[in-house]
Amino acid sequence: MNKITQEQALEAVKTLISWAGDDPSREGLIDTPARVVKSYKELFAGYNEDPAELLSRTFEETDGYDEMVLLKDIQFESCCEHHMLPIIGKAHVAYLPNKRVVGISKLARVVDAYAKRLQIQEKMTAQIGQTIYDALEPKGVAVVIEATHQCMSTRGVHKPDVIMKTSHLLGAFRSNRRTRNEFLNLIR
Repeated sequence: MNKITQEQALEAVKTLISWAGDDPSREGLIDTPARVVKSYKELFAGYNEDPAELLSRTFEETDGYDEMVLLKDIQFESCCEHHMLPIIGKAHVAYLPNKRVVGISKLARVVDAYAKRLQIQEKMTAQIGQTIYDALEPKGVAVVIEATHQCMSTRGVHKPDVIMKTSHLLGAFRSNRRTRNEFLNLIR
């Protein structure tokens, strides 16, 4: 894929403003292309992150700790790959350590690395879970994501306040009902 220049991105935004029916050179819109390009750099910063690399530094000094590690209510913003409209929600991420743990901020960073890309929620949920499972080799991983989709509330069917929930369970969270239920009870 050819790298798009800053100038090409600015021109694309100007084109969209014109297409919408406004004048990109009017006072209120003159700086809009630059603002949009700058915001897109932030919104899609996940393309510059390697989620597995975020989990590369682990700690083995756990004194035998082998119970669930859970980060609940990790806030995120993403963009729907079908309409490029916001997906806003929270992720709950848990794993059962197998001799190693990772700094908890790294779990939130993995969520952001995948959220800050064009996404669908189902794919993002699986990507987060599989990355943690592959990198940490834990006894199990559980991910639940709850989010609202602006592509559904501000256009199309116009259904505000609808929350989509997805889950991805691996290892003990899939095979052991007690472990799965403990996780689900803790995130309620």
